[in-house]
Parts: sequence; structure tokens; C-alpha cells
Amino acid sequence: MSAQYAWSERFPARHPVTEGSHRLAVSPLGDLYSPATDAEVRELEERLGMELPPSYRQFLLFGNGWGSDDDCCLLRVMEVGWLRDVDPPVAESWSAPKPENSWSVPDELYFMYGQEQDSIHYRGEYVPDTLLAGYWDDGVALLNPHVRTAEGEWEAWYLAPWLAGAKRYRSFWDLAMDELRLRYPR
Repeated sequence: MSAQYAWSERFPARHPVTEGSHRLAVSPLGDLYSPATDAEVRELEERLGMELPPSYRQFLLFGNGWGSDDDCCLLRVMEVGWLRDVDPPVAESWSAPKPENSWSVPDELYFMYGQEQDSIHYRGEYVPDTLLAGYWDDGVALLNPHVRTAEGEWEAWYLAPWLAGAKRYRSFWDLAMDELRLRYPR
């Protein structure tokens, strides 16, 4: 059994933006879509050929996408896919080896999270296999199935040109909470 993630504590009570709308207003956090059905999430997992990490799966069952524009959004179930398929130019540009970053980043540098992490220490060879979960600002939110916790969480990345690499998190929950703290401090 997976841990429960308190999405409802981070997002206040929701109501439709307009009568019959599938998009729910969440003030001040922006627009949250109505929950995906369990069948829709299972269909996504079948399309991907693997189970989603628990925090991301629970998010989709809480809200099938978030954000009111293309510059800052988490994608809906039908839009989610492997980066190499959904956004090939991004996958190609971030997975090509560059002289300044050797792709075989040693574990002692790679498995560092939080303040001591250097975004340059990401493994570019993982990029095409990441799951595109959303876009914000000029970057992408990705889930990396190559690095998993014992609970089944996948490593989550925020990949942006201004970072010179990826800001990595242990899970989708950690990435989402960091983003919410930055955008909507309590």
C-alpha cells in the first residue's frame, strides 16, 4: 500500500469555474481540472507500459491537470507521455552529451538532493525516457523511471535552460511542494 499524499490540504475546496465546466477554480493556486477516473489513469499506465509513481497517480486522481496556461501547467492524463514522443526537440537537446557534462555522473554527485545539489549533475542519458508531466516558465516537469524509491516513487526533475541542467527531487510530491512553496508561500 502506498503512502497517502495530502493534495486536498494543499488545494482548498474546489468548485466549477462555470456551470458544467470540467475545470475547477482553486484560488489562489490557479485552475485545477476535475479528477481523472481510475480507468483513465490505468489506461495511461497501460499506454506507458508501467505503473505511475504513487504521488503522481494520486495527484491525477485528485486533479487531472493544473494550470491555466501553457507556460505553467501540469498536463492532463491524455497529454502525458514520454518526453521523446511528446516533445522530441526538448528530449534531443537535453540528452546530447556536451563536453562540459560527462553523462556518467558518479552516484555520490548524482544522488544529492536539496541545497547541496548542483543542477549540472544530471544524467542526460535518462532524458528521453522521462515522463513529461508539465511545463512551467521556460522549463519542463519530468518524472524519471530510472531512479525509484522503495515505495515506487520516481525521481522528479525540473529541467530548464537557465539551470544548466535539472533540479532533481526524490518524488513528484517533493517537486510539486517546492513549486507551490515558491509560487504561493503560506
